[in-house]
Amino acid sequence: MLSTTTRTLIAGILLSTTLPFVTLPAWAQDDSDTALKIQSRALAQDLQQQLSGKLKAAMQAQGPVHAIEVCHLEAPQIASRLSREQEVKVGRTALRVRNPNNQPTAAQAEVMTAMAAALADDASEVPEHVITQADGSKAYMRAIVMQPQCMACHGSSIAAPVQQAIQAKYPEDQATGFEVGDLRGAFLIEWLSK
Repeated sequence: MLSTTTRTLIAGILLSTTLPFVTLPAWAQDDSDTALKIQSRALAQDLQQQLSGKLKAAMQAQGPVHAIEVCHLEAPQIASRLSREQEVKVGRTALRVRNPNNQPTAAQAEVMTAMAAALADDASEVPEHVITQADGSKAYMRAIVMQPQCMACHGSSIAAPVQQAIQAKYPEDQATGFEVGDLRGAFLIEWLSK
C-alpha cells in the first residue's frame, strides 16, 4: 500500500502532465533579475538625464527646431558612449518610432504594449521589465512617459517649422500625436550574451 505522501506525489505528477502548458510572455518569465534591473535602471536614467539636459538647453537657447537637431546628433552619441563604457547596448525603442534604427523586436513591442496598458491603469508607476531575447541575452526596458516639455516635438499640435525640421531629419517619422502621460517608448539596455 502506498503512503499518503507517495499518492500525493503521483497525483501531482499525473495532474501536471494532463494540464495544458501555460506559456507566459518572455518579459513575465524573467522579471525577477533584480541585480540586472538595478544596473539597467541606472543606465536608463543616465541616458535620460544626459539627453534631457541637452534637449532642455537646446530648447531654451533656440527652441524646438534646434532641439530636433540636438536630439538627432546627441542621442546616438550619448547611447554609444554609455554602451562602450558599460559593455552593453544602450538605446531607445518605441511602438511609433522617429528614428527607423530604433524599431522594436516583436518581444519588445509586446512589452511596450503591456507597458501602455499598465500606464493606463496606474500612471503613478513607471513600468519596467527584463526580457530574454531570441539570442538568449537579457534586455531591460523602462517606459518613456510623455511629459509636457515633449509636446512641442511629439504632441498632436506641432508648429509648421518644427514639422519641417522633423521631416528633414526623419522622413518616416511616426512619433507624433501623443498626449502627456502616454507611453512614448522605452529605454532599452541590452546585455551581451555570455
